[in-house]
Amino acid sequence: MYRLAMIITTAILWTFTPIAQASSEAENPPTKEELVQKRMSYYMKHENVLMPWYYLAAVDQFERNIQEVRTDIPKRESVIAIQFSDEFWSGALNPAENDISPLSIAYFKGLGIDGDGDGIADKQNDEDVLLSMANYLRQYGYGEDNFKLALWDYYKNEISVNQIVVLAKLYEKFRTIELDQHTFPIMLGAQYSYRGTWGANRGWGGRRNHEGTDIFAPYNTPVLSASYGVVEVMGWNQFGGWRIGIRDNHNSYHYYAHLGSFEKGLQEGDIVKTGQVIGYVGSTGYGKEGTAGKFPPHLHYGIYKFNGRTEWAFDPYPALTKWEKEAKEAKK
Repeated sequence: MYRLAMIITTAILWTFTPIAQASSEAENPPTKEELVQKRMSYYMKHENVLMPWYYLAAVDQFERNIQEVRTDIPKRESVIAIQFSDEFWSGALNPAENDISPLSIAYFKGLGIDGDGDGIADKQNDEDVLLSMANYLRQYGYGEDNFKLALWDYYKNEISVNQIVVLAKLYEKFRTIELDQHTFPIMLGAQYSYRGTWGANRGWGGRRNHEGTDIFAPYNTPVLSASYGVVEVMGWNQFGGWRIGIRDNHNSYHYYAHLGSFEKGLQEGDIVKTGQVIGYVGSTGYGKEGTAGKFPPHLHYGIYKFNGRTEWAFDPYPALTKWEKEAKEAKK
């Protein structure tokens, strides 16, 4: 009875405090910069030698990414996006699915932890959530291989693991989570033209729809990375010719095809920044390796989104017009 009363009391206290805080935040929602600073403060607080901050940031961002594009997953409206199942948090045999007592959670071998020292392990509390994930990952030991193993045991999906590792590499390289800058993939000042070509018929290699936007430009016009990212794929594709695929911090795969050549020294696994030259316009593709000249020179640009299960293409034209406008305004 004493334990039950203590849990009820602490739960009541916990319930009323966030309501006032949530009301205040609703009236004065934090800016994007404030959210970035808050997240970074959480990551830095819970990092250590076995768990660098960018591993925690990568898992958190991956969870945020899939929540944005999945209707079957509730979106966690908080600073930290990570959310756990009742079984993970409270323990598989725990009769209290939403247990908040650190002692009983530990007794039933749950992984929920009190992260802010208030005596409650609440999976709605950002610090409790982040420390619980940090402790789970730390159990596997130090280094990228152990990090991958922990992610595999948690997600059971190789693509998810690889994309979280991409995020970690980006954050480690640039020392920030603020990597949302984009730009138009053809250098301003060059001659180019484009229009919305999404869904247009394509006949070579079988009837199919066009999954991207064609940007026509002269041979050897520099092609820029539209985002920060990691070079995931690079080489020949019979449809796209010489092409590059870059994964960004939102699980989006940027596809640059029909290139005449790659930027010297660029290779798979390289980390690139927004606006970096990655290749040059050509007319390659529609045949065996080296085929070129079957159509006017242009860049085929596509974007594919991963939601934790599947990947699909979406029309990049609206984003291209936005990035082109922003690039022109920045150049003024």
